Amino acid sequence: MKRRSDDLVVFLGPSLPQAEARRIAPCTVLPPARQGDVWRALSLKPRALVLVDGVFEAQPSVWHHELLAAMEAGVAVFGGGSMGALRAAELSGHGMVGVGRIFGWYRDGVAVDDSEVALLHADAEHDWRPLTVPLVNVRHAAEQARKARVLGRSGAQALVDAAAAVFYQERTWTRIREAVEPAWTRPVRAAWDAWFAGGVEDLKRLDAIECVRTAAEFVSRAVPPQPGVRRNPSSLVRRRRLMEDVTRVGSSAVDSGQVMELLRGAPDAAAWAEAGLRRALLAGWARSLGLTVTEEEIAAEESAWWEERKVRASRREAFLAANGLDGLELRRLCEARALERLALMHASRLLPDGPSWDEALASEARLGGQWEQAARALAEADDAPPEGE
Repeated sequence: MKRRSDDLVVFLGPSLPQAEARRIAPCTVLPPARQGDVWRALSLKPRALVLVDGVFEAQPSVWHHELLAAMEAGVAVFGGGSMGALRAAELSGHGMVGVGRIFGWYRDGVAVDDSEVALLHADAEHDWRPLTVPLVNVRHAAEQARKARVLGRSGAQALVDAAAAVFYQERTWTRIREAVEPAWTRPVRAAWDAWFAGGVEDLKRLDAIECVRTAAEFVSRAVPPQPGVRRNPSSLVRRRRLMEDVTRVGSSAVDSGQVMELLRGAPDAAAWAEAGLRRALLAGWARSLGLTVTEEEIAAEESAWWEERKVRASRREAFLAANGLDGLELRRLCEARALERLALMHASRLLPDGPSWDEALASEARLGGQWEQAARALAEADDAPPEGE
């Protein structure tokens, strides 16, 4: 099976140059993830998603709910190197795969917050080049210096403590060396300077490479998608995704929030919203009463829905994408349709002395004027002279 670059989507910034990630494996490289970016990336239909770099502080960070949604949709999610390591430690119990040393530090409590991986970097035009040193790289250098017998335990800890005391946007190796100098003896300073001149490893880069390679190996095995645990996200999460997602129309990506703006101004907007609310309320009520529908009933609703649309099988994936849907979301909606139908079929039993089908038909016909039309038609038929007179 031919691999698409979209099979593997990587969020990358200062941890690793984009070109290097593409040399590891065919992939689509996106900038450091902001809140909503993972939801939007799902429209590319990736088989695996790698979160290495993400924004923080000035912009909302990538949300846990987005990563959970990706896993629920059957996308394998890997994290390492930077923000990805932090999110993987937080979500490893939910199926996100953590990769690398930095992930291990977060998982084990050695690193505890995002300041450990924070650094100042250039913009997209300059390929997100790092301008300062993240604390995790200092921790790694301290460990390597201990193994090389350049630093002892106290000297290594002094290096980490001195680096932690320097604001991340000013934390260069020159500033770190100045900050730690009072804590080191002259022989320690000399030994460090000689060892450091040979270069120190960039742990974030190493972990990013390992993370991309691990995900690429997964994609190369062509493992069938395994949908994760089905979740019922809160109304806040559902509304945020509705506004922050994208809708794929052919090769174009349309902002879903803009689609909503157009829909709100449509003449039938109120009728559409009321119909959707009725279905959601009836389905939710049915669930609260312990009612469930079978897989066969959901499949029947889905089949009927496709029949109503008159869409050929070859066009169905594109049709779903243009409607802001995927197979999982369509199934959810068809389950709600099946529950709505179940509630309506048994309306007389859902409430004490509940309404019958005929009562419901009569009430709507009276409100809509169809009752009068039927009554007039019958009256006119009665008043008509018998045939043959």
